[in-house]
Amino acid sequence: MPELKVQHILTLAELLAKGARHNFVTITTLSLGKSINKSQQAASKHLLELERDGYVERMRSGQRVSVRITTKGHTEMARISTILKSSLESSPSYVEFKGTIVSGMGEGAYYMSMKGYEKQFKSKLGYIPFPGTLNVKLKDKEFIEAKRTLDTHPGIMINGFSDDKRTYGWVKCYPSKINNSTDAVLITLERTHHDDSVIELISKENIKKITKLSTGSQISIRVPIRSK
Repeated sequence: MPELKVQHILTLAELLAKGARHNFVTITTLSLGKSINKSQQAASKHLLELERDGYVERMRSGQRVSVRITTKGHTEMARISTILKSSLESSPSYVEFKGTIVSGMGEGAYYMSMKGYEKQFKSKLGYIPFPGTLNVKLKDKEFIEAKRTLDTHPGIMINGFSDDKRTYGWVKCYPSKINNSTDAVLITLERTHHDDSVIELISKENIKKITKLSTGSQISIRVPIRSK
């Protein structure tokens, strides 16, 4: 049996959307081409190939052409839909980072100990973090890109605040696992001197001490992704 090509799948999907599963629907190759972002000639070719292979049947009345998806065409689309659904649902439900522990500038300890943050950490994370952050230099471009998209996923928001001197930005928290064993929280900041190649982690305890890691150690971090 001839296998469906990608362009054929798109054409069948458009026909399904127009109600062609059980009924003959009138359609022009011009409008079909626009719907699937192809030329009129390409759309006409798709219909001819789909008819030839038994996925659709066409009926002509004068200048009008109507199309209906056959049982064979619908069965094949249902099979593809099942495969896609299974693949999407079984995809990893985490974002992974790999990198090297690097020395920080000591700013983490200062900010983590501020009362405006501490109160919210206690309320939203259940503890006041150890005063300091673990800085990790990401090793490859793929992990840097992953960091850039992390903010599109839901996290725990620590709101910014102001004191008599200045305004402090928000902190977004993502519960994480270091080396698949140690609990930590990856944080993204509204304001930071780091570029996208560095991520910061906080924890209830000193991460280096509890993991026995040090500057220069290679680590991996997994951030479970919650549904929006």
